[in-house]
Amino acid sequence: MPTVVLGVTGCIGAYKACEVLRELQRRGVEVRVVMTANATRFVSAMTFEALSQHPVLVDQFALGESAEIPHISLGDRAELLLVAPATANVLGKLAHGIADDALTTLALATRAPVLVAPAMNVNMFEHPAVRANLETLRARGVRVVEPGTGYLACGWLGKGRLAEVAEIVDAAMAALARRQDLAGETVLVAAGPTIEDIDPVRYLSNRSSRRMGYRLAEAARDRGARVVLVSGPTALAPPPGVETVAVRSAEQMAQAVQQRAAEAAVVVMAAAVADYRPARRADRKIKKGPKGLTLEMVPTTDILRELGESKAGRFLVGFAAETEDVVEHARKKLHDKRLDLIVANQVGVEGVGFESEENAAVLLDASGGAVDVPRMDKRALAERVWDRVKELRAARG
Repeated sequence: MPTVVLGVTGCIGAYKACEVLRELQRRGVEVRVVMTANATRFVSAMTFEALSQHPVLVDQFALGESAEIPHISLGDRAELLLVAPATANVLGKLAHGIADDALTTLALATRAPVLVAPAMNVNMFEHPAVRANLETLRARGVRVVEPGTGYLACGWLGKGRLAEVAEIVDAAMAALARRQDLAGETVLVAAGPTIEDIDPVRYLSNRSSRRMGYRLAEAARDRGARVVLVSGPTALAPPPGVETVAVRSAEQMAQAVQQRAAEAAVVVMAAAVADYRPARRADRKIKKGPKGLTLEMVPTTDILRELGESKAGRFLVGFAAETEDVVEHARKKLHDKRLDLIVANQVGVEGVGFESEENAAVLLDASGGAVDVPRMDKRALAERVWDRVKELRAARG
């Protein structure tokens, strides 16, 4: 019977944690509860003790059974730490390694995977500090169950309410079932945009946020792979435990990918590589004049095509960001470049794709299969992509 440590924090959504506990028990999970002091203002520790039939940890200095140290022993016993609801305060503590109560101390002590379900006011959830803390946690492999959108306890309408119980429990069960299915393999992921210089001041680029590629790299790392991440310019922190190669231009990315592809069993080209670059880079800043400016552009190296022409048994995944006829254009790219799988998504849709933490896609494979993936967190989409890679590789033998 797997053991989940359920962390409950001070939020009106704490009452839903009781339902989460019960549903986990129905699915054959043993649940131990640790609460912050503020959580007990919403639901008593006695309630969770009655439901779980185990002592509830609130005071980190209290001794447990046989004088054990509870936040250490529970951390050792946990196969998953699930924090639901997770307040903005606790997310900040988890992101920055602050350990000033039983829950946050346990979070530092455990080696179990961590899953958080944020819940807060919409303005709090959209605050740059909260977004940055979630970014930090995701980079470390923490999974996030995105909050729902609707009327909040404070009366506001927006994103911030605790996700539905079934969604949280499904995510917890998926985390418990996760296997190291890429253990011993090397995976190469290319991410981010490229920058093509016009002169020492100006350049051409695109709106890629690099997040999708980073989430794919993090997910592969957590599945046991050795991951090489070739990344265009980004403000994102490199994922821990991933070998990151920083590049700037399309030609630099082509060279980095070509040099490292031979050792990879799977290559994922999630990068938004420039199709063209200026034929010449001016040595000095081009001055503004009374007439227009014409730039001569030349094609960049087609990295995917070159990879497809020299696959040598590698599994090759591409991306297709399209504004129209998404599936048709993606399927043509799939066949023209000899890919095994392509992730097709429509750009220009508010809230998904570029500059967003969410995405939706269609996964098309060389055998004609198509899997629709609805809008979801990019980390969740990354897991879906790796699941599909696993299925197709198994079918191919």
